[in-house]
Parts: sequence; C-alpha cells; structure tokens
Amino acid sequence: MKIFNTLTRRKEEFKPITPGEVKMYVCGPTVYNLIHIGNARPMIMFDTVRRYFEYKGYKVKFVSNFTDVDDKIIKKANEEGVDAHIISERYIAECKKDMKDMNVEPATVHPQATQEIQGMIDMIQTLIDKGHAYVAEDGTVYFKTRSFAEYGKLSHKNLDELQSGFREIKVTGEEGKEDLNDFVLWKPKKEGEPYWESPWCQGRPGWHIECSVMAKRYLGDSIDIHAGGEDLIFPHHENEIAQSECANDKPFAAYWMHNGFLNIDNKKMSKSLGNFFTVRDIAEKYDLQVLRFFMLSAHYRSPLNFSAELMEASKNGLERIMTCMDKLRELKAKAQVGDMTAAETEKMAEADRLREKFEAAMEDDFNTADAVSAVFELVKLANSTADADSTAAYVKGLEDLISRLCEVLGIITERKTEVLDEEIEAMIAARQQARKEKNFALADEIRGKLLDMGIVLEDTREGVKWKRA
Repeated sequence: MKIFNTLTRRKEEFKPITPGEVKMYVCGPTVYNLIHIGNARPMIMFDTVRRYFEYKGYKVKFVSNFTDVDDKIIKKANEEGVDAHIISERYIAECKKDMKDMNVEPATVHPQATQEIQGMIDMIQTLIDKGHAYVAEDGTVYFKTRSFAEYGKLSHKNLDELQSGFREIKVTGEEGKEDLNDFVLWKPKKEGEPYWESPWCQGRPGWHIECSVMAKRYLGDSIDIHAGGEDLIFPHHENEIAQSECANDKPFAAYWMHNGFLNIDNKKMSKSLGNFFTVRDIAEKYDLQVLRFFMLSAHYRSPLNFSAELMEASKNGLERIMTCMDKLRELKAKAQVGDMTAAETEKMAEADRLREKFEAAMEDDFNTADAVSAVFELVKLANSTADADSTAAYVKGLEDLISRLCEVLGIITERKTEVLDEEIEAMIAARQQARKEKNFALADEIRGKLLDMGIVLEDTREGVKWKRA
C-alpha cells in the first residue's frame, strides 16, 4: 500500500508502527455553526481510508476532535447571551447528525478540547521545563520556534519565509514575543470569555496545542497517520509537530495526508461570493449519499470542483449502481438453487479481477476515482450477464461483491424505505383503479402529476413500484 506523505513529498509504502494496527488522527471541525461542504470532504475521504484499512484486516483506532473553544464560538455565544458550551454542544450534535447522514462512521474517540485542558497545561509545562517555551509578562505562554531545529519540515519552508504567515495571526500579548515566529500555547482571558486556571494566568489554550495533547492521550507519543485539509499544513500541523516532538522526544506522525481544496463553480467557497453551502443546504436537494459519491469521484489530493452539473452526474452514477443492486436482489429471490455453471464461474473470475483492480486503485494512495470505475465495470458485468436463467449462487456472488466494495467506499446500496404521505398514496391507488376501469387517460394524467411531484412509477409484473426522481 502506497501513501503520499506530505512530509517527504513522495509516495511511500505504508508500514504501521504496530503490525496489524493503524493509529490515525484527523483534525475535526470548530463547532460554531453547521458544517459546510468543505468540512465534509476530509470527513468522507478519511472515513473511506479508515474503511479500507478495516477491509484489509487492520485494527484501526481513529481519533477526530471537536474544537469547542474558539473566538468564533465565543462570539456567537455572546451574541445569543449564552455560555460558549451551549453553542459548541448544539453544533457537535448537528455535526454528528450530518456525519451520520453522509454515512461517516463515528470515530473511536471524539475528544473535545475543553475536556482536555489539564493535559494541555501539563504539556505546556513540559515544554517550558525543556526550554522550548517561555512565559511573557502578561501570562501568555509562547512556543520558542527556533528551539526546534526541524521547524518547517512539513510545509518545506524556512523560518524567515514563515514570518509573514505568523503576522496574520493576531493574538493576545503578541508584543511579548521574543521572535515573530513564536506562537501561542496559552493566552490570558478577556472579558466575556471562558477561562481556566493555570500556573501562568487565568486563560485558555492556543489552538495548536489541542491536537498535540489529544493525539498523545488517545493514540500515544507516535502515531501512524495524521490527516486533514491542506489548509492545515501551515501553521497548524507544522506547530503540532514542533510541540509534540519537543515534548515527547519522539517522531510525531509517520505519514501526513492532506486533501485538496473544494471549489464552487471553479471559485473559492466564500460567503461574500454567495457560494457558501452547508451540508444541510445540499441535503435539501440531494440525498447525502450523492454528496459522498461526488466527493469520491476525484483523487483526494486533487482540487475538487462542486457544481450542480457534477452533482447531477454523481446522482445518475449512484442510481446506476442502485438499479443494478435492485435487479440482482430481485433475480436472487427467483433464481434456481445450485452451483454456478461453467460460464458463470468464468464470469465470477472476471468479477474477481475487477475486485483486484479496485484494491490496486485504493492501495495506490487511495485513488477512489479509479476504485469507483472498477465498481462501474462490475455493474456493467452484472447487468450484461445476470438474468432470469442465472443461478442463485452467481447472482448472490455478484451482489455480495458489489455491496462489499461499495461498503468500503461508504456507499449504501439498499434504498431507504420511505413512507409516502396520504395524498400520494391516494393518487397511486386512484391510478390503479383507473387502470382497472380501463380509463387510461386518467391513469396517465395521475402518473404525470406524480412525476411533477418527483415520484416516478414503474409498472412491473409484481405490481407498481415507485422511486423519487
């Protein structure tokens, strides 16, 4: 298995620290609002990475945090006149709902920053004791960036080049820095902000220390994979490396994985441009399985362009898979019992070669685009070879294989059972009655009205079936 490692800028063979186990940390969202589709990309992608490791038999410990103390959370809390934890708990619950609807599995642990404060204080004190951090007059604690000789190894920039980046990060007590590149580990409280007691002042942690502490607590000093969006490479992940390796005297993460940016109609997503979409916005138009399928349509390191046209293409592609699975399940229910024929055995060998193609794509730095192509080839094989004369063994073999590979991708192949409202049920019943009475004009009129409402009817030998358009 090859993984592109941001640290070395090349694909490397994956070798876990502990054979058969994967320790993986993914930076989660800051919970001050509903998550947007940019947040969704790493959630979906690294959930798929986790699923593939599990498919290959690894035991995966997957940690993804919630940043539940932050300037934006505090601002929203003050606007609503409530405590900050009210805001964070509300949006953690909303985030978990969206994750479930995208079929993103819960992490092994979802730590929250406010529940790990003592661990942060302990790590900061260790850094001070080792000479990697210092306390300014107002109680702000800074990391001494030049004390870590390898600083910049992830972003591949030197300290002098990074100064401009740090100037953009305005923090309390910035005038107390010994060096422009130093960054905050602990900052004093402001009026109206939550705070905690510490040896240096009443205050709260800097953003970067949170993930270092949570990764250490739940995964250990050294982990296999650290992942997130490419916007986190600098300064967040760079600072995590510095803090963790100076505090623990061990390499922090062996592999760094970063997904590319998500653009909207070839433009950066921005509220000012009016092209900012939450996952809930998308859910109003599409099942979130379509969003997941769309996210998997490109390699995770590539920029991904979101548009209505591409979402429609993803919807149609997903429907091809679902329709094939519907057909296989229907055939299986009626198929003759018995061993596969010689021809079917040959076709199953072809299906197995497509499974190998799927795995080869996933093991080449998790190329989900090529993996999806292999699934489509399986669908084509199933559609062209499975019919009413097929054995149950052959049909079940195809169904199980497609279902298993889709499960790796997090794609659910069973349609949701939906309850029609009374009006639609009545219309379907009226159409059936009209057909019995040979009033085909009325039956067609009702079908047209249902189609306008997004309900597609299909007359089969087993009766009327329907689906949403």
